Amino acid sequence: MSVKQPLHVTAIPAFADNYLWLIHNQRHAVVVDPGDAAPVLAVLASKQLELSAILLTHHHADHAGGVPALLAQAIQPANLPVYGPAGEKIAGVTHPLAENDVVSFPLLDLELAVIDVPGHTAGHIAYVDHQRHNLFCGDTLFAGGCGRLFEGTAAQMTASLAKLAALPDETRVYCAHEYTVSNLQFALAAEPGNTQVADRLAHEQARRARGEATVPSTIGLEKTSNPFLRYREAAILRQLQTTGKLDGNDPVAAFAALREWKNSFRPAP
Repeated sequence: MSVKQPLHVTAIPAFADNYLWLIHNQRHAVVVDPGDAAPVLAVLASKQLELSAILLTHHHADHAGGVPALLAQAIQPANLPVYGPAGEKIAGVTHPLAENDVVSFPLLDLELAVIDVPGHTAGHIAYVDHQRHNLFCGDTLFAGGCGRLFEGTAAQMTASLAKLAALPDETRVYCAHEYTVSNLQFALAAEPGNTQVADRLAHEQARRARGEATVPSTIGLEKTSNPFLRYREAAILRQLQTTGKLDGNDPVAAFAALREWKNSFRPAP
């Protein structure tokens, strides 16, 4: 197997807490989930990059809303492919994708495998660069958390997260939001005896105080401190049971109770 050339992954902040991801080789670039075109165009111009493709994980406007403006600014809009989930209707998508599809970008020496990860939305997909161990997962898996169940079910989300958790521990998790501190505050409430959660929370709070991003994370780190990958753990089950949020030990019911708790969770001041 040939060794892939190194690529850069640049975080482009957008809105209040989004990250748009630009994958590039200092000449050509693809962008993941461009909810806002303006900051993408600014980075492309500053780095003198040519946009080769747009990749979407799901249909929400903060992920796909910048597509029309990016196409409008393209020199040859018809030659700028837009990849997105086959299970969702998104204006501008030219290449609908589903699990086991592989997208190749020869100009970047890049191949991305597609994984179906419904739960947050009905047709959500993720992109994996297996050679470089990079995962672009939209709003399915977050650093310390997971996406809300807007269209899918708890059973779908647990299956989707299991697919991502099965990736190598060194896989970098390029999620789409800066939610890490609030996620870890909840993780500590859900599993108060987990010292790795407490240590990680202190570390990430310090990073945010310095104005630094907390992502990417890694799959290995998530498996030690993300309650939505640890919902089968006895300590989390006990916490759900003793707080009256769960009867029994059914794993999917435990995940659903955990997600519902997170929806209304407010950390202590």
